[in-house]
Amino acid sequence: MTSTVDGAVFPRGLRRDGLPAALSDPVRLAAVAATGLVDTGGEDVFDDLARLAAAVTGCERAFITLVDEHRSFWKSCVGVDLDPGDVAGRQNAVRESFCYFLVGLEGEPFVVSDAAADPRTRDHPSVAPMRIGAWAGYPILAPGGEVLGSMCVIDDVPHTWRSAELDSLGALARAIGNEMHLRKALDTTRQALTALTGLARSLQDSLLPPRLTPVPGLDVAASYLPADGDSVVGDFYDLFHIRGPWWGALMGDVCGHGVEAAKLTALARYTLRAEAGRHLSPSAVLTRLNSAIIAQRGRDRFLTAAYATFRVTSGGVTGRLAAAGHPPALVRRADGRIRSVGRAGTLLGMLDDVAVTDVRFRLLPGDTLLLYTDGATEGRPPADRPGADRPQFGEDGLAGALADCHGEDAVGTVAHIGRVHARHCLGRADDDTALLAVRVPPIG
Repeated sequence: MTSTVDGAVFPRGLRRDGLPAALSDPVRLAAVAATGLVDTGGEDVFDDLARLAAAVTGCERAFITLVDEHRSFWKSCVGVDLDPGDVAGRQNAVRESFCYFLVGLEGEPFVVSDAAADPRTRDHPSVAPMRIGAWAGYPILAPGGEVLGSMCVIDDVPHTWRSAELDSLGALARAIGNEMHLRKALDTTRQALTALTGLARSLQDSLLPPRLTPVPGLDVAASYLPADGDSVVGDFYDLFHIRGPWWGALMGDVCGHGVEAAKLTALARYTLRAEAGRHLSPSAVLTRLNSAIIAQRGRDRFLTAAYATFRVTSGGVTGRLAAAGHPPALVRRADGRIRSVGRAGTLLGMLDDVAVTDVRFRLLPGDTLLLYTDGATEGRPPADRPGADRPQFGEDGLAGALADCHGEDAVGTVAHIGRVHARHCLGRADDDTALLAVRVPPIG
């Protein structure tokens, strides 16, 4: 049903108060609210566009408005004496604004050369109080075509609008709409990325043991230090009983970010546990993990891993460790000396045949075995730190922090390394860091 009021045809008819029914359309109102701009202060980007509208038309007043059911909110107002921070003063009742014409016309411009003489506006309550001699406005449209508001100018006296002026107003209205759409799209993208990152982080966290399985006769601890920022990478660790006196300790690092990295982490962790029950050789287990990754995931993802099998003896721990493209483990002797365990091997998931080697190790009372990811050595101060020097924490830094853990149990060891590492990186690491410490308690 259409209604005609003083020559203005409103396709959806009128409300009971005589204003266009389109003002109360719930879809349109939702689009206005979705901009997030109602009841907000002035912004340079909108003020610049409003000033440009005033300049190209020669008018002293220009407005960028958002129109809801009952009011016209001025996101920008040029030529009005108003405190930029006065949000409450940036509005008037919708009946007092010409903007309802644009909403009622559903996307058509509204142009009046002589407001006091034009039958559509001569009885409007704002013509005299607001000194409206002429008015020209173009709708600001949502992506769905809903009228959000207007880009309008007011002249104090009658004004014969030139086509170039009106074309400019139309272009500015489209530019304003594009700015609003872009903001909404960016906000939606941020929310989606936050949700995806949260999902990936939850997946990754679910793949880390909530607590380490106690190993009789040993002191064990682990820590997982997320990188600064939203990216999620695939650092993971595990400590589990294999069979009889044998235990397994795993540290891995998946190349990539987000959900895909977490999915590969899950595949690696559970495949390795399954293979560990069949083979006590770490290199044999890692070789079979490589085949499983290629078979199930193709060659688009890879990971590095260090895996040790060990048993507790009367004199401490004996075991073997294999590294597949992963940093070697470190052993801290009771007297503070540091040695590495493991030989560089082929990373997993890229080649059918990998070269990984078992290396034997032994821990005596007071000794600690440390497995870690490359975030522990590659951490560096943030890029915005004063000066250009951004040294990595490095193998020497990690070895030094471990050597300083005299008298520390496994929990104290990973905590101390984490503190020293955080100080070096100024509390903002670029990469996740996982640590796993296995310590033989000293005698007595």
